[in-house]
Amino acid sequence: MKHSLVPPDGIRCLLMCLAVSVVAGCTIIPGNQSYSNRDESDVRLPVQQGDLLAPVNIKIKPITAELIIDMFQAARPPIGDGTSSAKVATKDNPRFIGDNPASVPEYRLGPGDIISIIVWDHPELTIPAGSFRTAEQAGTVVAEDGTIFYPYVGVIKAQGKTTSELRAILSAKLAKYIERVQLDVRMVAFRSQQVYVVGEVAKPGIQQVTDIPMTVLDAVNRAGGFTAEADYSRVLLTRRGTTYLVDIQAMYDYGASEQNALLEQGDIVNVADRSYNKVFVLGEVTKPGSLVMNRKRSTLAEALSDAGYINQNTADPRWIYVMRGNADTPELFHLDSRLPDALLLADRFPLRPRDIIYVDTAPVVRWQRVIANILPTATMLNLTSQTYYPLFGGRQPSR
Repeated sequence: MKHSLVPPDGIRCLLMCLAVSVVAGCTIIPGNQSYSNRDESDVRLPVQQGDLLAPVNIKIKPITAELIIDMFQAARPPIGDGTSSAKVATKDNPRFIGDNPASVPEYRLGPGDIISIIVWDHPELTIPAGSFRTAEQAGTVVAEDGTIFYPYVGVIKAQGKTTSELRAILSAKLAKYIERVQLDVRMVAFRSQQVYVVGEVAKPGIQQVTDIPMTVLDAVNRAGGFTAEADYSRVLLTRRGTTYLVDIQAMYDYGASEQNALLEQGDIVNVADRSYNKVFVLGEVTKPGSLVMNRKRSTLAEALSDAGYINQNTADPRWIYVMRGNADTPELFHLDSRLPDALLLADRFPLRPRDIIYVDTAPVVRWQRVIANILPTATMLNLTSQTYYPLFGGRQPSR
C-alpha cells in the first residue's frame, strides 16, 4: 500500500518563499527586473568633473520634439569620438592651409633632391641633357651632407634653402666672374621629403612631398582614395611623436576645412577602419547584436529597423532606451513608442558610435519567464515529497 506523504515543513516554507518572491517583483531571476519607471540610472556612471572622474547617477532624458530641436540647434557635434588619446587637430596645431595662401611654406631642398641649374649665354656651365640623358641624370644632386658643387662657386650648402634662395646665392657668387648673370634653378626630382600613408587606403605606401603643398586629403587621393571599410572621421596624423585626430567626414559634412592638415616631412597618415563605429541593439528585438554605422550616419529608427524591429510578442514599446557612455558625461535617453507617430522622433534622433539601444520586456512576458524558471523546481520538490520508499515501509528515511 502506497502512502501519500505531506511535504515536510522545510519544503513547504521554501515553496511559500518562492511564491512571495515572485509576487514581490521577480528579482530572484537574473535579467527579469524591469527597467521602466525610472528618472535616473540605478548604476552610477563615471562623469568627468574638472580633472577627475566621479561616479554619478545620470538623469534619463525623454526623447521629445523639444529634445530633437535642441540637438539640431546645438553646435556641430564634437570632432572625433572622444575616446582616442590623439589630440584633436586645430588650425594652429598642426599647421593647416587657412584663408591666407601666403602662409603655405615653400619647398626646401634636402639630401637626395635633384635640381637643374641653368646659366643663360654660358652653355659651358650648363650640363646639357642630350638625347640619351634624362633631366635627372643631367641634374645636380644634393649630397647627403646637404651640399652641392658648382663651377666657379665651389661647395655650398643647399639643404634647407628654397630654389629662389639658392638662385640668389649662386648669382651673387658667379657675379665675380660673369657680368650680368642670368641664372635659374629648377626642381628636377623630389626625393628628400616623404610622408607615409597607411591603413584603409587603396594603395598604402610612401608619398613624396613636392613643391605643391600636400594635405591629408591629397595624400589619401594619391594613395588611391579611401577603401569601403575606411572611417573618414578617424584619420590619425602622427608628427614628431604626437598624434592628431583629423576628421575628414566633418570637412565633407560641415565644411570644416581646418581638418585638411598640411603635411610635412616624416608625417604618418593612418586611416582607421570603421569597425569602431558600431551601435548595439539589445533587449526585445528580433535580431539583437551590433550594427556598423555607415559614415556615422544612423538614427534610432534605422538601428531598430536593421535589428528586425522590436519583438511584437515580448517587447514593451513604452520603454526604449538609448544609452550613451562614450563621452565625458554619459547620457541616457528614453522613447515611448506606443503610438507609431513616435517613430518619427526616432528617425530624427541621431546615434553616435558605441551607443547602446535597449528595448525593455513586457510585464506579462517577464512574469511568464519567472514562472517558467520556478515551475521545474516546484515540480521537482512536489514529486520528491510524494516519493514512495518501499525499503522503509513507505516512509522517507530519517537522517
